[in-house]
Amino acid sequence: MTAQTSHRPAFAPLVLDPEAEVERITGWMRERLRLDLRKRGLVLGLSGGIDSSVSAALAVRALGAKNVFALFMPENDSDPESLRLGRSVAETFGIDSVVEDIGPALAAMGCYERRDAFIREAVPEYGTGWASKIVFDNPMTTGGYNISSLVVRSPQGETRKVRLGAGAYLGIVAATNMKQRTRKQLEYYHADRLNFAVLGTPNRLEYDQGFFVKNGDGAADIKPIAHLYKSQVYQLAAHLGVPAEILSRPPTTDTYSLPQTQEEFYFALPYDKMDICLYGLENAVPADVIAEATGLKASDVELVWADIAAKRKVARYLHSQPLIIS
Repeated sequence: MTAQTSHRPAFAPLVLDPEAEVERITGWMRERLRLDLRKRGLVLGLSGGIDSSVSAALAVRALGAKNVFALFMPENDSDPESLRLGRSVAETFGIDSVVEDIGPALAAMGCYERRDAFIREAVPEYGTGWASKIVFDNPMTTGGYNISSLVVRSPQGETRKVRLGAGAYLGIVAATNMKQRTRKQLEYYHADRLNFAVLGTPNRLEYDQGFFVKNGDGAADIKPIAHLYKSQVYQLAAHLGVPAEILSRPPTTDTYSLPQTQEEFYFALPYDKMDICLYGLENAVPADVIAEATGLKASDVELVWADIAAKRKVARYLHSQPLIIS
């Protein structure tokens, strides 16, 4: 069994004492909610993924199930499995929940129509019955550059990969970002209604490298797992009793109409190797040591580190507060 499927970190510093870490996080959550946020509970979106599932379990451990409220927010491109698995998490931990189908709202705002118009700049015949996703070529095969492409599938099942111009890429992403921002609007509606705070679910990889939408899934009042590497999130998931189906499900964006992994959309490597590379960069571990731990070449580790640095530059804007004259 590989590190990717076993979720066991191949690098000793990433191994946690799960119970001690759960106690540390949940104590911090209770204190921040009482002293800083002055709210009595937490609202979160449950996607059926590992991060939101662990965040939900931690919230219940910290506050009790009656003080946690979950939203399922499918839309026209969502995988039905996400809703099923999200419901499984809510049932496992006794969380009250509601389904908010955001598809009609997105259609009314022109999300899908705007996106498809930009797709047609690259694939003029794109229309009803087609599906698509954006992918990035691995920077280790492109000399360190992140090159975006569009993958489309016709109603007849033919799949094509085409290069995207900058304008079309930005337009597709801008339209797609409406999904995360609409979800966050609903989370804050329910939080205001209940006098709860909004719980954000990014892990360390996502938070560090800007794998979120500003004022979308990046918006939250408290982010309890943003310090944890992805492989550490899996360790807590197993300890907290997250359903086994979710532990075995490959991380996915569940954003585009074609299935899309986080690796092909954003990260240079599978999360277990990205964790080790990020740890090595943050702790000045030599490239050859990281190469041995990941099975990469030292030169490839250097390219991954350069990619992390480039993404961190982009993430500065995503993390920034509004500019105010002092």
